[in-house]
Amino acid sequence: MIDIQERLTAFAMLGATWVMWLLILLSIIGVAIIFERIYYFFASRDDVRALQEDLRLLLAKNDVTGARERLSQSKSFQAKIVYSGIEVVDDGPDAVEERLAGETSIARTQMERNLGFLGTVGNNAPFVGLLGTVIGVIKAFHVLDESAGKVTSGLMTEIGEALVATAIGLLVALPAVAFFNYFQRLIRYRLTWADALGRDLLAYLKGNERKEKG
Repeated sequence: MIDIQERLTAFAMLGATWVMWLLILLSIIGVAIIFERIYYFFASRDDVRALQEDLRLLLAKNDVTGARERLSQSKSFQAKIVYSGIEVVDDGPDAVEERLAGETSIARTQMERNLGFLGTVGNNAPFVGLLGTVIGVIKAFHVLDESAGKVTSGLMTEIGEALVATAIGLLVALPAVAFFNYFQRLIRYRLTWADALGRDLLAYLKGNERKEKG
């Protein structure tokens, strides 16, 4: 038990500086992910409402080939998902529905890439900062004990580092949480539109089936 306490004390004597550098490193990685995701989503944007109108118009004319070409011209994930379904229209609505579900799962995985890191940093950076604060306070008490209760510049430095560690933890967490939530909303928005476009395709196929049976 004494050995464990000695090891913990020795660990605390390292101070909070390494914790702050760790938080800065996490912040740099997080910012890199944020910019990469922004570019990724920006490069795959499209006017999906116009795409839906064009797709409905082409399907109303039974122009499946034209609808396929229109989807291939779009850079959006929504178009890619529906394009995968329109490739198997000859196999019936069930096959199209399965293809849409599979492509949607792939698209979700691609859009959520590296977002887990942002979420983890956003949730845990304040606790890492708090760890730095605790370590800094422990070291500050040690410095106070060595100075026989006198307030020295070394003591004030340790207290300052302890408080800064918590502040850095919060500063790292806030943008990570904000962008994580923003990207998640954007993903839900895009997948909702993909579902709407896919349902338009399924409605067209099921309508043709009813006409053939009638």
